[in-house]
Amino acid sequence: MKTHAVRIYGKNDLRLESFELPRIQDDEILAQVICDSICMSSYKAATQGTGHKRIPDDIAVHPTMIGHEFSGKIIEVGKKWQASFKAGEKFSIQPAINYEKGPVGILSAPGYSYRYIGGDATYIIIPNEVMQQNCLLPYTGAGFYPAALAEPLSCVIGAMHANYHTSPGSYIHTMEIVDKGCMAILAGVGPMGLAAINYVIHREDRKPRILVVTDIDQTRLDRAELLYSKGLAKQKGIELLYVNTKNTADPKTFLMNLTNGNGYNDVFVFAPVAPVVELGDAILAFDGCLNFFAGPADTHFSAQYNFYNVHYSFTHIVGTSGGNNNDMQEAIDMMSRGLDPAGLITHIGGLDAVIPTTLHLPEIPGGKKLIYTNLSLPLTAISDFKNKTDVPLFKDLASITNKNKGLWSLEAEEYLLQHGKSITA
Repeated sequence: MKTHAVRIYGKNDLRLESFELPRIQDDEILAQVICDSICMSSYKAATQGTGHKRIPDDIAVHPTMIGHEFSGKIIEVGKKWQASFKAGEKFSIQPAINYEKGPVGILSAPGYSYRYIGGDATYIIIPNEVMQQNCLLPYTGAGFYPAALAEPLSCVIGAMHANYHTSPGSYIHTMEIVDKGCMAILAGVGPMGLAAINYVIHREDRKPRILVVTDIDQTRLDRAELLYSKGLAKQKGIELLYVNTKNTADPKTFLMNLTNGNGYNDVFVFAPVAPVVELGDAILAFDGCLNFFAGPADTHFSAQYNFYNVHYSFTHIVGTSGGNNNDMQEAIDMMSRGLDPAGLITHIGGLDAVIPTTLHLPEIPGGKKLIYTNLSLPLTAISDFKNKTDVPLFKDLASITNKNKGLWSLEAEEYLLQHGKSITA
């Protein structure tokens, strides 16, 4: 089977290549990737090369495929897995394997560490190591992009589950956010912040009483409120507030006043910026938990933290990097029941858009960049479809997205897959 794939050979050295995949072994699965969401983690991997923890040292000789937020359908199943999987089934991938001893290191992951599996490809081979860790997850919902975005949603889910709280006089840590408590999501209207808001609002088992979302970009705040309105949150029993801290003279006092001075039980920091971390620390309630969600590129990143409150107010901090299989399954279940992550997506493109998009990701505004890997298409903002109506494809996509508040949709995806230009053409 011939595949087209973007592979990494070193720092800033990504190449779109066509080559033959080896015949699958009895313990492997051949699959077609349909779409991949480009993540900032891929940018970090591309710019760090072998300096990245998940990238093998020999990529100059044995390049690996990039892309780890992807979905597709199974083409052929090796004998070992034929009782569990069938050709034609749709899937999502849990990329963070994290097994103790593996062929490419302790943090092995599809999209970083393997020669024949990654999201930015037309066809891939899912190896036995991935299968043994139950990282191939069936998806029975509609379309493909929800399954691709299950991975970023799982990261948010994992963060919520990782928070913990204590009781004075007890050494038991109670995992999870405080039900009917106060929650703040700082720098929270980027793609992952939007995923967090979406999850918090639609989660059924527990949710905060107050959710405050901050940022310094009013345009992004306005878009977040359009997607996830205060009215929608109120229907779910949540008082949702969007706050532009850039326009606030004293952000700490303003945010504390929203809780009558009590502070926030759960604070999530979505940007690796020291003042944001320090603001999160400053607004913690008694026994408050700060989750440092954003992964910094700077290995020496640090911020001030109030250890007086650690001692006397039991404040504490956790960090999470990705979700586990249970988090992925929860994400997929929510997608299958109709949770739509389309609000995260601001751009679409084809496989030939992967390299410039990945290498310049921090410079491209907006949310998730969704790649349809079997197509040739420049990266295009959904909001720009209306400006490209001289191209029939974009004219029709503009009509479809306009019916859906300017958002991507299952209808738009189906149309694109039927009418887009093949990468092999």
